[in-house]
Amino acid sequence: MERREDRRQRNGGGSGPRSSPGAIRFAEAARSIGRAARLRGLEVPTFRSPPGITGVQRTIRRRGTSATVSVVVRGRPWGAVLADMVEGVVVANQLDSRRADTVRAALWLSVDEPALAA
Repeated sequence: MERREDRRQRNGGGSGPRSSPGAIRFAEAARSIGRAARLRGLEVPTFRSPPGITGVQRTIRRRGTSATVSVVVRGRPWGAVLADMVEGVVVANQLDSRRADTVRAALWLSVDEPALAA
């Protein structure tokens, strides 16, 4: 049987699983989008990756008043991941087209990156 210390050494010495750069970037984007949505009085969905359904890029699950937006991160352009997260907030809050447009713009500003500003 493998000892805990041996596993830590093999996994890089940390006490938990190591996060990939994509996972960290996803978490940072979720925080930024959530903060911007909250400032606009919106419900902030829970973000997770990957979706539980194989073959889809994004899912939204509702439970009562809360929603979970699941997005595929691995192997996709970062702009597509962000677009799914932003649209997830819009859909989870069931915004009308006018409010949705304003909210999308604000959420995009919250995660604005020079590489995406074209």
